[in-house]
Amino acid sequence: MTVKYEKERREVINTGIDMAKTNLVVGTWGNISRRIDDNLIAITPSGMDYYSLEPEDIVVLNMDGELVDGNRKPSIEYNLHLEVYKNRSDVGAVVHTHSTFCTAFAIARKGIPGTAEDLVQIVGGDVKVSEYALPGGIELAHNAVKALGDRNAVILANHGALSAGRDLKEALKISLILEKTAEATIYAQILGGAVSLSQSDVDFMRDFYLNKYGQR
Repeated sequence: MTVKYEKERREVINTGIDMAKTNLVVGTWGNISRRIDDNLIAITPSGMDYYSLEPEDIVVLNMDGELVDGNRKPSIEYNLHLEVYKNRSDVGAVVHTHSTFCTAFAIARKGIPGTAEDLVQIVGGDVKVSEYALPGGIELAHNAVKALGDRNAVILANHGALSAGRDLKEALKISLILEKTAEATIYAQILGGAVSLSQSDVDFMRDFYLNKYGQR
């Protein structure tokens, strides 16, 4: 049987498995999406184990949140994903996690300062925390987009974290670097305090990451 958008759906599944393997979520929590085109996204279904997913389980929605293909209920946080895509044309994929150290910052309702070089390179600076709203609603989505701004990650108050990348590979990498920095920042505070990088250094490293880093 031919499955529409099979390549894109498999990419979502593979990212979900990697997310689970790296302890960014527990059980069926968290969610993942990627753009298919300007009007369609592929997103994980609600409450299904990442290891059990098949391409037809991944839900295809349009930008109005309407079901285009698939028989599953989409993630409860589909509004969160859609609002990011609507407000950020540079974002091609979203990974929402409930990792331990990012959740610690979320529970404390604190952002992650721009202290680590790899964080500011890939995120664009410090990571803000959004105002609290109940999960699954449009208010949470609006709050998250406001706090995200032009960055590539945001802490969701009392909830978890969201990473937004050009593709799924980058979005997952952002989630991993975000969690590592959250852990390191907590340890640094124990040691006497985390020291933030200057804005000029952040700008330099962000430009380097976007325009010079890697093989081109």
